[in-house]
Amino acid sequence: MRKISRIEPDVPVIRKRKKVAAYARISQENERMMHSLSAQVSYYSEMIQKNPDWEYAGVYADSGISGTGMKNRAEFLRMLQDCEDGKIDIILTKSISRFARNTVDLLQTVRHLKEIGVTVRFEKENIDSTSGDGELMLTILASFAQEEAVSTSLNYTWARRKNFEKGKPQARFRVFGYRWDGWDLIVEPKEAEIVREIYSRYLNGDSLRSILDWLKAEGVKSSADRTMTRTSLNIILSNPLYKGDLVLQKAFVADPLTHHRKINRGELPQYVVKENHEAIVSPETFAAVQELRKKHKEEFYFVNNKGDRSCFTSKIRCGCCGKNYQRGYRKNPTTETYVFWACGKKRSMGAASCPSRLVPDWQLRNMCCKALGIEEFDEDTFNEQIEIIEVQEDKSMIFRFKDGHEVTVPWEATAKELAWNVERWKEGGDSADEECNNDSGDHKPDDADTDK
Repeated sequence: MRKISRIEPDVPVIRKRKKVAAYARISQENERMMHSLSAQVSYYSEMIQKNPDWEYAGVYADSGISGTGMKNRAEFLRMLQDCEDGKIDIILTKSISRFARNTVDLLQTVRHLKEIGVTVRFEKENIDSTSGDGELMLTILASFAQEEAVSTSLNYTWARRKNFEKGKPQARFRVFGYRWDGWDLIVEPKEAEIVREIYSRYLNGDSLRSILDWLKAEGVKSSADRTMTRTSLNIILSNPLYKGDLVLQKAFVADPLTHHRKINRGELPQYVVKENHEAIVSPETFAAVQELRKKHKEEFYFVNNKGDRSCFTSKIRCGCCGKNYQRGYRKNPTTETYVFWACGKKRSMGAASCPSRLVPDWQLRNMCCKALGIEEFDEDTFNEQIEIIEVQEDKSMIFRFKDGHEVTVPWEATAKELAWNVERWKEGGDSADEECNNDSGDHKPDDADTDK
């Protein structure tokens, strides 16, 4: 008897290919390093495309950037965003030190990638982040990578300070009135005449505002080819460079991992090289200007009855443009007058000049409590521990402590809701800065240093 069997069609199962990318980084931009970066990119591109089980998702490469932080590594951040968007399943990298030299950043990043299903493979150490002992090995080896970075930084710092002791600068900075010839400062005649005129006008009683108006009318630009600002004039009027002296180690890196620079206020020795180069103004003229600047400050802060300073004065910096925040006053139709803080550039140049946000004084104090870990704001504690507050555009504040560490606190801008009535709201734009009270005590006099 015949038997009939049914043969089902054999449909091959196509395995889904993994989306694979690679990350490469070099910390210095020189010919040898750039060749190394190019070789890494070529190597990973070829390696990924040769594997039939992998789908090429690109190679991300940062050049001339340290691995101790992440915020300045544009390609690294772009890669992480692509991981969030589901464009990458596996990341290949040469070694732990190429991926990150900061142990905390490394572990936090790898753990988060693991949570969203992304694997990181470190070739040199032969570690897979999803393996059982992967995180243990990462923690141990990342600590070594971090210590190596710290050691390298300390060695570099030691060499710099030894050169400072010998009176040798470590960078050819831009300075109005001079040009560099090798490691020698040479007077630029046209700019030197402008510097002398600035000193002369200031000693004759002109304010910085009137001097700025004169410079603008003459079309004078700063050393960076930008419009002269109050900060530019303060630097010119206070820099001993113009009397022929070179001051070394005016700032230093407080933490080799965060690379946060601090103004040297006596923590480390400074070195003054007398008569290092040709002077533009005489020592007597320079000294007379410093005395006049000091007098103006004292008159403003101690004689002017509206010159009361807040503990926040000169300690709040705009993370968008770098200018100091200034104190102002607003009156809400339904509430009493209250204090807020606004970017100085935005206040003076208008809302379009800076995307920064206003911060109510009470909210600023609450953020300080969170950063300091205290329940009630205390000015003495604040002054003792906080060096600077940086207000970021991404609705966060970075609190930089005097011991070098940082704390980031998220916040929501509420200045509009608290201060604007319906009519003002319809007009739009953060024009509240224009209402800052110029006699608030935090709008500096013409000769005050507003940007440190």
